[in-house]
Amino acid sequence: MRSASPGPIEARHRLSSFNEETNKRRFQRNKYFKDVEKALHVPIQCRNLNCKRSTLKVVLVIILLGSLLTLFRSPAVHIADHPSNSASRPSFVDRWVRESATGDRRYLSTLDVNWDQISNVAEKLIDRNEYQGIGLLNFNNSEIDNWKQLIPDAEHIALHLDHVSDSITWESLYPEWIDEEEEFEVPTCPSLPKIQIPGKPRIDLIAVKLPCNKFGRWSRDVARLHLQLEAARIAASSKGLHPVHVLLVTNCFPIPNLFTCKDIVVREGNAWLYKPNLNRLREKLQLPVGSCELAVPLKAKENFYSERAHREAYATILHSAHMYVCGAIAAAQSIRMAGSTRDLVILVDETISEYYRGGLEAAGWKIHTIQRIRNPKAERDAYNEWNYSKFRLWQLTNYDKIIFIDADLLIMRNIDFLFEMPEITATGNNATLFNSGVMVVEPSNCTFQLLMDHINEIESYNGGDQGYLNEIFTWWHRIPKHMNFLKHFWEGDEEEKKQMKIRLFGANPPILYVLHYLGNKPWLCFRDYDCNWNVDILQEFASDVAHKTWWKVHDAMPEGLQKFCLLRSKQKAALEWDRRQAEKANYTDGHWKIKIKDKRLKTCFEDFCFWESMLWHWGEKNWTDNSTATPAPPAITTASLPSL
Repeated sequence: MRSASPGPIEARHRLSSFNEETNKRRFQRNKYFKDVEKALHVPIQCRNLNCKRSTLKVVLVIILLGSLLTLFRSPAVHIADHPSNSASRPSFVDRWVRESATGDRRYLSTLDVNWDQISNVAEKLIDRNEYQGIGLLNFNNSEIDNWKQLIPDAEHIALHLDHVSDSITWESLYPEWIDEEEEFEVPTCPSLPKIQIPGKPRIDLIAVKLPCNKFGRWSRDVARLHLQLEAARIAASSKGLHPVHVLLVTNCFPIPNLFTCKDIVVREGNAWLYKPNLNRLREKLQLPVGSCELAVPLKAKENFYSERAHREAYATILHSAHMYVCGAIAAAQSIRMAGSTRDLVILVDETISEYYRGGLEAAGWKIHTIQRIRNPKAERDAYNEWNYSKFRLWQLTNYDKIIFIDADLLIMRNIDFLFEMPEITATGNNATLFNSGVMVVEPSNCTFQLLMDHINEIESYNGGDQGYLNEIFTWWHRIPKHMNFLKHFWEGDEEEKKQMKIRLFGANPPILYVLHYLGNKPWLCFRDYDCNWNVDILQEFASDVAHKTWWKVHDAMPEGLQKFCLLRSKQKAALEWDRRQAEKANYTDGHWKIKIKDKRLKTCFEDFCFWESMLWHWGEKNWTDNSTATPAPPAITTASLPSL
């Protein structure tokens, strides 16, 4: 078919050859007149006006018929080289056909290709003299000519890709919600047009010029995704043993988990040359195009065998406070109870004392000490100041795959099968985003460097690591919410929906794979009930059934580990004070509760951190268990709560 036609933005490439093109048109017009004369055996030399009009009509009809014939017979790809003369210019009709298609501005790239960079990158293609075919996607005619000069011995194939319908948006590829249980419909993704891959010649290099509108949502650009997926599909279609290279020309970084930095041969400026692992690429292309379908079925296979189990691990991170040590110990216990034998790796910083490290090691975690990474956009001493430390996960290069888990969840059923999935595999969060509480990552030092390179540039929607990662990894794969089920009741949940969640929280044998505890954590409450009931704005996270489920795991831990979950005496006193205040106010909404009206609390609450902060500030050296007790309550009022 037709090669990419230069659009208005790329007019600069055509102005330089304006006179040449004008002369070419004049030559073509004269040639057609001569052809008509020969065909009709009549010289086209008329002096009267009627004769000229008749002759013009005949010529126009012949041109139109020739153009239509070319259109109908156009192949799936346009061979940019003409066998008779590889250096010859395309004919008028050929060029008219290719340039008649209106350019879709979504696919246009304003990048001025630096051919010195491309030439330097091409030098890394040591076997380029043996190349049979070079597939060119989204380049204009002038750029295709440059490619012919750069690698003259290969056949240059201008690949044609039909554009995605305007109705297909990023939101339709990454919807906020899909019917995972298929109660009303079977979720399906929109289909994207595909290139008809030529049988011959063999394609050794696929070069693609990508759009990048840095004033828009370039990382969530459907056209940009479409071009990269098709480049990957052409590469993956190779059936021989010969290597295939992919060259992406772009001034924005490519999709980092489609073409991974581990496969980069060389990068120079805007030219990124990859030698992708074709088997891994084929596996990725079997997945849905977006989160519009589940990448893992709701009822996943739990008996997963891996030949590289020693290169796979669960990982979590603790930094800046010890409040989650108990949660991490319980999480490790739950992983072992679910039947997994994979390594457990925990990243800790210098704020985690030797005492707590001993407890974590006893629970089965392998300790990796890290240097914290500061979020440059966070305020000093804010809850999110050091949460970019999670990027250190990508430095765990002793492993091929990591299932990251937050330290405030339980693994109810074995999820080892997620090691089969690529980066990033996660549950949906809101809008087009994923929840990073459970996610599959593939450690790589160069991916870590990519994360660090843009740390001052990229804005996180929530100020934290989850928002940042969602800006880097916009192409991700959805798994069922049962694999990261949030302990949360939405305000609009119907009673039937609430009861369903409660049944899931306590099901035995478990139905959920992962239960994620939001709000006040179970180990920061008395064991007899969920202390989220005590605060109005936290009641949406309250569930005594889920609370009881956590304590069952706690009780299965060795006694030597349970001591790391003991409450401090003032923490316990504060909880008891809450209950007494609620009792005095005669609140009876299922459980005693206390109303706190401080707006400062709500600001931090949106990231579920303020309660832990209060307990942290109230701590002292004395430890007691989490059973119900009535120590003398401290003189605590709303006004005396710590500043957040």
